[in-house]
Amino acid sequence: MVALAAAGCDKPKPSAEQAKATANQATPPVAPPVETSRVDSTHKGEAMPGMPFAAPGGSPATLSSFRGHPVLVNLWATWCGPCVKELPALDALAQRETGKLAVVTVSQDMGGDAQVQPFWKSHGLKALTAYTDARNQLMSATGAADLPTTILYDSKGKEVWRVSGGMDWTSPEAAALIAQAS
Repeated sequence: MVALAAAGCDKPKPSAEQAKATANQATPPVAPPVETSRVDSTHKGEAMPGMPFAAPGGSPATLSSFRGHPVLVNLWATWCGPCVKELPALDALAQRETGKLAVVTVSQDMGGDAQVQPFWKSHGLKALTAYTDARNQLMSATGAADLPTTILYDSKGKEVWRVSGGMDWTSPEAAALIAQAS
């Protein structure tokens, strides 16, 4: 996607004649982009990675510290549109499932805490904690290729499924997926 966006910036501007001719034509409506999510179970049964990432303030955290309940890990970044769009739904899910499901959001922004904390506060997220992984080790260890990627681990730390792309985590579809961890 980044390559496509960059390529659009390098597109040459039309000549004055082309611009005038185009302005006189009716512009067809453009459909809004469709966000898609893809559920993937090919990693089912794999153990959650053990490398540390950072809690707010920089202290180390690991996914294993959340075991005992299912863990929903969301890899995201401040510059990722679908990531930002799904954060309020993840926040609502975390609030609703307190004590039953750990919702762990780990930013992949290279600026770490200094970049993520102001963003977090400006978006009013209350039930989630803003973890960071500025070196993208967690993304690499899970084999995630896209952002956002959300991975559900069962209470024993084994992967159930992962979703690539944005999703409404308050939807009945999401609830059915999350129920697979029990």
